[in-house]
Amino acid sequence: MTVATGVPTFCQGIQYFGKTLPGFDKYAQEPAIVKGQKACASPTDPAAVFQTLLAADALRYLTLQVTASKASGHPGGFASIAEGIASLVMLGYKNIITEVGHHAPGFYSNMFLDRSLEDMGIETVEQMRERFREMHGLLGHLSGQIPGLLNPAGPLGQGQHFAMAGAKLHPGQLFPVTIGDGGLGEPYIMSSMAHFHTAYPEVTNFLPILVWNGYSQEHHSMVSTKPNQEMIEYWEGNGFQEIILVNAKDYDDANQAGDYVDSTEFSLDKRLEFTKAVLEATDKAAKSALGGKLTVLIVKQLKGAGVHAKGAKSHNLYPHHTLDNEEIVSALKTRALAPAAWELVRTNFERAAGGPASHQVVTETELPLPDLGELPLEEFTIKGEKKVATTTMGNLVAHVGQKDPNFIISNADGNAASGINNVNIALKIVHPTVDELYFQGPKGQVYEPLSEDACAGLAASLALFGARTLWCSYESFAINGLPIWQTVTQAMAELRRPTPSTVTLFTAGALEQGRNGWTHQRPEIENYFAAMMRNGNIFPLFPADANSIQACYEWALTTKNKGITITASKSPLPVRTSFDQTRQALKDGGVVLHETEGSKKVVFAVIGDMTLIPVFDAAVHLEDEGIGVRIVSVINPRRLYRPNDVAWETCTQADSHFLDEEGFEKLFGGDAVIGVTGGTSAMLEPIMLRCNCKRDTFAWRRGETASSAGKIMAFNGLTAENLAKRAKELVD
Repeated sequence: MTVATGVPTFCQGIQYFGKTLPGFDKYAQEPAIVKGQKACASPTDPAAVFQTLLAADALRYLTLQVTASKASGHPGGFASIAEGIASLVMLGYKNIITEVGHHAPGFYSNMFLDRSLEDMGIETVEQMRERFREMHGLLGHLSGQIPGLLNPAGPLGQGQHFAMAGAKLHPGQLFPVTIGDGGLGEPYIMSSMAHFHTAYPEVTNFLPILVWNGYSQEHHSMVSTKPNQEMIEYWEGNGFQEIILVNAKDYDDANQAGDYVDSTEFSLDKRLEFTKAVLEATDKAAKSALGGKLTVLIVKQLKGAGVHAKGAKSHNLYPHHTLDNEEIVSALKTRALAPAAWELVRTNFERAAGGPASHQVVTETELPLPDLGELPLEEFTIKGEKKVATTTMGNLVAHVGQKDPNFIISNADGNAASGINNVNIALKIVHPTVDELYFQGPKGQVYEPLSEDACAGLAASLALFGARTLWCSYESFAINGLPIWQTVTQAMAELRRPTPSTVTLFTAGALEQGRNGWTHQRPEIENYFAAMMRNGNIFPLFPADANSIQACYEWALTTKNKGITITASKSPLPVRTSFDQTRQALKDGGVVLHETEGSKKVVFAVIGDMTLIPVFDAAVHLEDEGIGVRIVSVINPRRLYRPNDVAWETCTQADSHFLDEEGFEKLFGGDAVIGVTGGTSAMLEPIMLRCNCKRDTFAWRRGETASSAGKIMAFNGLTAENLAKRAKELVD
């Protein structure tokens, strides 16, 4: 080791410095990315190769030292793709996405080297160490708040959605996405890319990069036994036209055992050969993807290459892995760079792509949105003809799609089945086969993979990247798409820019699915949203009718950085509200639909549209006995929490409006309150928390096969007789 002299300021906090590598004087006198350029001149340039190797070691060193500073985090997976990330940067590509949340410290190191983290006050390695895995710092997995990083990453199998969204919105720009071979076991990854490519064959400017390192978190990956040719055939079989594989084993001169080897154990000459191969392969893959071919780059290198351990043992650090731990110290000293090398890497990374990623990547600016003009709202007469709410909303969705070419609506079960075939007619299902009978063709805006993950994934990712979308699902099946929707809504809460809210329409609720039985009756999904309401940017909406749903969607289109779920029936139902009533309910939480006076006052707080039917019938029974009734349609329950119940103040585009005590008393004040919902009772929590009178809830219990919505409600105790009986018990 050498004593550091002339250490750059940003290196403050680096524990160890090393000697200059042989060849530094020849290949590192000037940055390979010359001033005024955005990439190295050629991937075959020996100087570019040498400096890419330095960059890979810099990334490894930072990743390990930063994680060890907290004895926490995941260095091993990223270490095996360090040459690949360094190559992307040296070639001028910074719209880099990952499917692997465990690669976070490596991605932070990348953003530190190109100065993006200076936008959050991190200018030195010491500051980076201090703020790693700390609140308001560099959290353990990627989020929406880190400058220069395009996507959140936590659950496996999600990153490709963001890459495809970026590619669709930004033709001509490359969106590489690293995918771990542990994550490749998730079925969503390949199926979602296959459907996307079938729907949008011209959009090939996303580049999956398989990090094939042989291991998952705690064991070998399930694809670790595949021979190279079989892996190539796997991608070919899923529609990829260009498969480029770089195998570190081909360059090994250290006689390492096994199919997966560590390139940092090679001689310097062989390390440079391997780095050159990765740099050239990355260049070839990028040009192929940008040139119209569905392309994958596979880098096969042992997990943990160049850090403290190998294989699954390198995946994460344990409490004993401090900066004083012998394994950590040894690895850091081995990877240590000379101060001049750090300065060179910093200069290349800063110049790449024209500047720091925080000023260059597509998600750092707001995507311009076309004006929608006046929505074709149609206000129906209250107590007039019954109307289908979803069909009415479909007219507005069609208008949005016709005004906004980036807009898509996704639906796994089919819009026709959700009562919105009018959307298919207007916007067409995107499909390579033209067929007017099914309203489909190559230029459609209706995206219909059978996977709810793929539906939610593309719609939510496009919204995060700045576009308007709608994810439509049967209520019973939406749960399969919620992990990525939740990931995106959390990112939106942290995001440093405004973006359209991610909006959903959940139809065919449990009460409408009698003949289908319990397989189609799963309103427990509302527990998910009920819990998420406390996040601060989640708004589950329950329109009362065809007028109400129009006002709900109209409001959703005006919002930013929120997750908005609209749940409605596809059956013809009475019209009970005006536009103005719902607009007021969106502010106050609910609207009074019916009120009579009597010896006592019973308040029904009703979530949903069909559930209003037995409640209105119960009101007749009670009023016949001289008991007054107020029926409140709860349309926006999040407004009914108390401000301190919800983390609204921590959200981007913070929404601080909650119904005050006086307003709450006007809606729910009485001698007894009964909450009624065809879904989970958890959605009624905001009301039950604030009511001081006697109260009870009627809610979904379990599904069953039945011939009508009424029989399903009866099976769950949601009858007029039960409601009236319980109301009388409470007021007596």
